[in-house]
Amino acid sequence: MKTQIRNQVAAFFLLLPATTVLLALPGAAVAQPAAPEVRSLEVDTDGGLAAGSELNFTVEGTPRGQVSLNIRGIPRTIVLKETERGVYEGSYTVRRKDRPAQNSTIRATLRLRNRNVVANYSFPAGIAGAPVAVPPPVALAPPVALKIDRFTVAPVDKIEPGADLRFTLNGAPGGVAEVDIPGVINNLALRETRPGVYEGSYTIRRLDNLSPSRPVVATLRVADKAVSSTLTQPLITDAKPPVVRNMAPRDGEALPRGAFTSVSGTFDDSGGVGVDPKSVRFLLSGRNVTAETQITPQFFTYRADLPPGRYTADLTARDMVGNAVRQTWTFDVVAAASAAPTTVPLQITSHSNNATVEGGPVVVRGRTAPGALVDVKVGAVGAIAGLFGMNQNVFAQRIQADAGGNFSFSFAPQFPIPTTRYEVSMTSSKDGMTPTESRLVLFQR
Repeated sequence: MKTQIRNQVAAFFLLLPATTVLLALPGAAVAQPAAPEVRSLEVDTDGGLAAGSELNFTVEGTPRGQVSLNIRGIPRTIVLKETERGVYEGSYTVRRKDRPAQNSTIRATLRLRNRNVVANYSFPAGIAGAPVAVPPPVALAPPVALKIDRFTVAPVDKIEPGADLRFTLNGAPGGVAEVDIPGVINNLALRETRPGVYEGSYTIRRLDNLSPSRPVVATLRVADKAVSSTLTQPLITDAKPPVVRNMAPRDGEALPRGAFTSVSGTFDDSGGVGVDPKSVRFLLSGRNVTAETQITPQFFTYRADLPPGRYTADLTARDMVGNAVRQTWTFDVVAAASAAPTTVPLQITSHSNNATVEGGPVVVRGRTAPGALVDVKVGAVGAIAGLFGMNQNVFAQRIQADAGGNFSFSFAPQFPIPTTRYEVSMTSSKDGMTPTESRLVLFQR
């Protein structure tokens, strides 16, 4: 909107009467400079007087001067620049703290040498409500919902070195997809083979510690947003149920009553997805003692002061894909006086069954008859799927107890991989006495 305001300066002439006496002038007449003047002010705006609006000013007046504007409600002096002879231009952007109004006075000052001239103006009518130019709206594409529709794996028959796990993710297109396999690899990249379809694979290595019971998670990122999904299907085609091994006491064994009797066993789901600890249920002579039993994916242990008698142990469990196992066996607890005096005693004093050991040499101590011979064998077994090449004999030796019946031995696995199961078998024998066998199971931390 452009408004022009002009201030006309009237010129008055003094006409002398004809009879006026003419005065004699000096020989050299000096011309006096004309007074500077402001002839007009022009204002236009792109948004009225609102904050952010730009006010453009044009003043016409005496050339070669200096022009400035002062506006009531704007606490700053606006300096104009002479763009052509006698034309001065400048602009000002209204700030948030400024308070110009329709009736605000605009004071224009033109300074030429040491002389000033001032002219007052007002904003033209309607300038405060001048329309603001609004750019047309920019059409935006509708936002794409970030989600993972499906996350799957092609199961393998067996988790072994060289097997390929092939993952597929369906979700929003144009993103970055990655998979985390706990204990094996993080940020496994999937490639977008089709819009919204991401694929990738991982080849299992010999020393991978792959635990199928731990969650495999996929993450999809688009711009600055991300969404995750947990794999709900097993990594392998597992149709084989787990096996309960290393039961203690053994089936049919009679053991003397002590302060506590330990009933335990280990789970073996080699090549499978592992036992679900929540599925384990343990009954002793019909009484449910699951709540008092220590249960892990690798073993179970129940300890109690059992009175003499015959006991039936009944254990049920399922692996992570639902394959069930049930194991029952019996044992006897007898009074110490009724125990056969001709049997070689054998007791492990350094570790409890299913104990966890640190890396490095493992020292096992025990007690038997004085001078008895103890045949020891130690085997290392991969406790769960993902530990390969770990079905090995790591120690075999015959040792002799001292005069007090004490004995000890140590073994050091070549590769102390976490969750490796060590099965320790000991047989104590002495001339004239019945040999005694004992088993100890240890787990690598």
